[in-house]
Amino acid sequence: MAAQQPLLQIEDLRVVFPTPLGISHALRGVDLAVEPGEIFGVVGESGCGKSMTARAIMGLIPHPGRVAGGRIYFDGQDLVQLSGRAMRRIRGRRIGMIFQNPKQALNPVFTVGQQLALVLKHHGIARNGAEVRERSMALLGEVGLPQTERVLNAYPHQLSGGQQQRAMIAIALATEPELLIADEPTTALDVTIQAQILELLDRLQRERGLTILLITHDMGVVATMCDRVAVLYAGRVVEQGQVGDIFKRPGHPYTQGLLAALPTPQRRGQELETIPGSVPGGLADIPGCAFASRCPQVMDVCRSQVPSMVPLSRSHRAACFLHAPTGTPQEGEGAT
Repeated sequence: MAAQQPLLQIEDLRVVFPTPLGISHALRGVDLAVEPGEIFGVVGESGCGKSMTARAIMGLIPHPGRVAGGRIYFDGQDLVQLSGRAMRRIRGRRIGMIFQNPKQALNPVFTVGQQLALVLKHHGIARNGAEVRERSMALLGEVGLPQTERVLNAYPHQLSGGQQQRAMIAIALATEPELLIADEPTTALDVTIQAQILELLDRLQRERGLTILLITHDMGVVATMCDRVAVLYAGRVVEQGQVGDIFKRPGHPYTQGLLAALPTPQRRGQELETIPGSVPGGLADIPGCAFASRCPQVMDVCRSQVPSMVPLSRSHRAACFLHAPTGTPQEGEGAT
C-alpha cells in the first residue's frame, strides 16, 4: 500500500523584505509536512516566522515582501508557481484561514451575513439569496452561535470577541476547505472563551475530517490540541515530531527552554524559568545556529555552522549539534 502523501509540504521556504538598511529575512528555510486529517502545530516566540509561514501559504505576504526560494506544495501543486488568478481559486475555497484578531479581520462596514454571502457567492457555493441565507444560518449554528438571525444581521462591533471569532470561523469554513490555517485564533480572547474556541476547532476537525495548521506561541495549546508540532526559531524549524516526543524528550535547547517556562503543578511556588535574550531580527547575519547567543549548551561549532536536522527517532528530528556523531561536526547548510 502506497504511503499517504502530505496534504501540505513546505520545502526550504525563504521570504525576504527589502528595506533601506538591507534585505530582511523573515523565513530562512522552513521545512515541514502536514498529513491529511491531522492538527499540526507551529510554535515559537513572536518574530520566529509563524504568521509569515501562514501568509506565504495563502499568497498574502505583505508588499514589498516576496518568496525568495523554496516550494509550497498543496495536494501536490506548487503554490509558489501559481498566478494570482489561479491562487484565488484555492485561497478561501480549498484553504481557509482564521486570522489572529477578528476585530481587524472582519470588515466593519458589512454585516456578518453580507460577509458570509460574499464568500458563498464568490466561490459558487450558493446560487441565490435563499440558498445563501440557509447556508449562512447553518454555518453560524455549527460554530455555536445562538440567535443566528441576530448575528446574521449584526455588524462586527455589535458582537463580543468570542462571537466575532466564531463568525470568522464560520466564514473560513463556508467553502468546506480541505486545509484550515488557524493563526493564533485565541490571542485576543479571555481564558474561558479561548477554551471554548479550541474545543470548537477540535470538534469541527473531528466532524469534518479537517486538516488544521494551528499557529500558536502557547505550548499548553500544542499539548492539548495537536498531533504533531514544528518548533520555529528565527525563520527555521529547529525541531519537529509527535507532540508526545517533543514534550517528553525535547531535543533542541530552545524547545527545552520553552517547556521549562511552562507553569506546572510540580513547580507550584517556584519562579518560572526564562530564556535570556531575544530572537535575532531579520537583518541579522547568522553564520551559525540562530539560537547560539541564548543557548546554555552552546559550542564553538554552533557559532560558525548551521546545524542540519538529525533524526532522534522515526518521527522526531532536531537541528542541533548536540546530536551529531561524537567527534564528527555536522556540516551546516551555509549562512543566509
